[in-house]
Amino acid sequence: NTLVDIAAPAIERGEPVRGVSAVRNVNRTVGTMLGHTVTKSHPHGLPDGTIELTLTGSGGQSFGAFLPAGVTLTLIGDSNDYVGKGLSGGRVVVRPDKASPIVAEDNVIAGNVIGYGATSGEIYLRGRTGERFCVRNSGATAVVEGVGDHGCEYMTGGRVLVLGPTGRNFAAGMSGGVAYVLDLRAELVNSELVDLMPLRDADIDVVRRMLEAHHAWTESSVAARLLADWEQARSRFTLVLPRDYQLVLDVREAAQAEGLDLDGTEVWNRIMEASHG
Repeated sequence: NTLVDIAAPAIERGEPVRGVSAVRNVNRTVGTMLGHTVTKSHPHGLPDGTIELTLTGSGGQSFGAFLPAGVTLTLIGDSNDYVGKGLSGGRVVVRPDKASPIVAEDNVIAGNVIGYGATSGEIYLRGRTGERFCVRNSGATAVVEGVGDHGCEYMTGGRVLVLGPTGRNFAAGMSGGVAYVLDLRAELVNSELVDLMPLRDADIDVVRRMLEAHHAWTESSVAARLLADWEQARSRFTLVLPRDYQLVLDVREAAQAEGLDLDGTEVWNRIMEASHG
């Protein structure tokens, strides 16, 4: 309610909102009522940067859940499970306080099941997370500095950049989207549905932009070091790519070059044939 009180007078008019507030781990689903208020007045969201709120402390479960476009929540502290659950176009940032003595990339900043079922938007976490990071992500972009077991489980879309270690069973059931992992240990990947390969030319630019955004939002020292030595650093990343997903992308790219309707029957028939559907 506090966030809604801060922002409500300007939301209906679509005016910029800036604010700072404190949060404790008993505060669950922080930002969800704010997102609901935004969506009621602006069903398609707001322009990026319209609402930017900074919170300090420890967030409870589901911080930034279902956040719509135009809203950025930055948490200076740490958070519990389900950060960015169902994220719907907004941006969630979690980072330690500048005065904190911890080494961010060696410590957990948020709990389990981050980005569960997210459809769009961005998540930037300066630090590690627990298990099942981005499970069922279908469209969000997420950057993290290490994950526990079952990262990117059942992921169907979006992009994930992991700047640290992964636990076992990474990419289990991953059928869409892409993941870029620094210094990946191949034996920890569930390779049933995915291939591992070096970055392609197009991926190099994507990873660099994700690193730059991560550094801009979190002041990550990991991102800073990689960007400072980018020519060498880029070879340390592995692309995790679902096989059937790439087949679909190839079909759509060829159809677009032919001027076909990408949602038409001909293209769908080609997709089904390529994926043995």
